Amino acid sequence: MKKLPHQERTFIILKPDTVQRGLVGEVIKRIERTGLKCTAMKMFVPDEERLVKHYNKTDEWFLKKGTNVVNDLMSQGLPITKEPIEYGRDIIRTIVKYMTAGPVVAMVWEGNQSVQVVMKVVGTTEPSTSDVGTIRGDYTIDSYGHASYENRAVRNLVHCSDAPAEAEREIAIWFKEDEIMKYTTAQERILYDVNLDGEGE
Repeated sequence: MKKLPHQERTFIILKPDTVQRGLVGEVIKRIERTGLKCTAMKMFVPDEERLVKHYNKTDEWFLKKGTNVVNDLMSQGLPITKEPIEYGRDIIRTIVKYMTAGPVVAMVWEGNQSVQVVMKVVGTTEPSTSDVGTIRGDYTIDSYGHASYENRAVRNLVHCSDAPAEAEREIAIWFKEDEIMKYTTAQERILYDVNLDGEGE
């Protein structure tokens, strides 16, 4: 069955640094106040097999990201010790190590343009260049160069889907469909009801 625009879903993981720093409630508050609706949430320590399936990267992605790392290291005058594609592969290796280090909170959020709304609230992947007012821009200062130098994942608090199809793929990895709640909020009626009278659904 085709979803209505306001039924678009996105997937979020609050990473171990969010949990350890006590920022879970703050992140949820920021997303919730946009008007999106949380339809699923659970806390667990992710397993390596599902993480590799979740990140699902190609050699093209590894090369592109690795080249960015090399350029960043060069701009900081730091040593380059391997080929760009290996730096790219290291990104996933270090992310898996980071994500399995402790509990995370996984969530499904629903609403009009939910993928783009969450990406805007969370900010760009690198915290040090993410805008002020975003979650990453306000709550952490890590950078690709610093993370690469220390051979670890960037501590950027949140994973969020970057496209509706990708969100659905990721949701299916971490949630069964019967774990996702179907309900209507009063807020949805204000946002989406044509006449604000409960009759225009």
